[in-house]
Amino acid sequence: MRTPISSSQQTTVGSSFTTHSLSVVLPAYNEDQVIASTVEQVTHELANLTRDFEVIVVNDGSTDRTGAVFSALQKLDRRIRVLTHTRNQGYGATLADGFAAATKDLTFFMDSDGQFDIRELKRFLSLIDAYDAVIGYRVKRQDTWMRKLNAWGWKLVVKLALGIHVRDIDCAFKLLRTDFLQHHPLETRGAMINAELLYRLKVSGCTLREVGVRHLPRRGGRATGANLHVIGRAFRELFVYTRTWRHEELASQNAADHGIFKGNTGALIHTDHIGVTTFFPARIQAAAIDKLRDRAEEMT
Repeated sequence: MRTPISSSQQTTVGSSFTTHSLSVVLPAYNEDQVIASTVEQVTHELANLTRDFEVIVVNDGSTDRTGAVFSALQKLDRRIRVLTHTRNQGYGATLADGFAAATKDLTFFMDSDGQFDIRELKRFLSLIDAYDAVIGYRVKRQDTWMRKLNAWGWKLVVKLALGIHVRDIDCAFKLLRTDFLQHHPLETRGAMINAELLYRLKVSGCTLREVGVRHLPRRGGRATGANLHVIGRAFRELFVYTRTWRHEELASQNAADHGIFKGNTGALIHTDHIGVTTFFPARIQAAAIDKLRDRAEEMT
């Protein structure tokens, strides 16, 4: 659901410059070979796109020199903010922390491995006023056949489990509204994070635009997406959260059927069949919601 944006904030048609403020989140794990050039390219291009931006680099417990490179870059440019995990927490945790730290109107994220060209962001900015999110899909994906096969299988499973129909679920080149991300904090912490993000957009009734982006050969570092631990965690989260979210959807529908909704104060409000309205204080919401969830579970 798009938040109204004033005409003074909108991207000028035919121009690559926007007056939207922009947070860029760059997750990184052991990317010391390419991270400096990636951040420098990002900051250079953003200066041509908007007057107000920040680059949030999230170091997910790297064991190489990634942290030292980030510290040096931060000293050179006050627009660069560094978040550090003392231990590796996973791709989803890295993105979630970056999203939570974003302070600008829009949030964009891409991987730090040099496989995307930040200059393609201008096309996304030209579309964001008409959509809630603009998401990329990789054209001529530069990955091994095994990673492509894994991606095909994952896409099929996510489509069946969550009803998500996009060309490239895990393409790390997405532009969204920051208020959406902060009103819908993501729960998964592994490689399922993109699937959850798309699911949240879907159930919120948001509009999407898919845009093809070039995918470049990796210049350094090592991909972790085909790691068995990463894959196992993603499927584990998919199983657990799909079940939880389905129960929540049933509970929400059950509540709507019984005339229960949440008011601006956080209290639950119920209007019965003869028009009598009852306010339930926020402190008893959890018990009421648990009862509805139990009822939904009985129906499954």
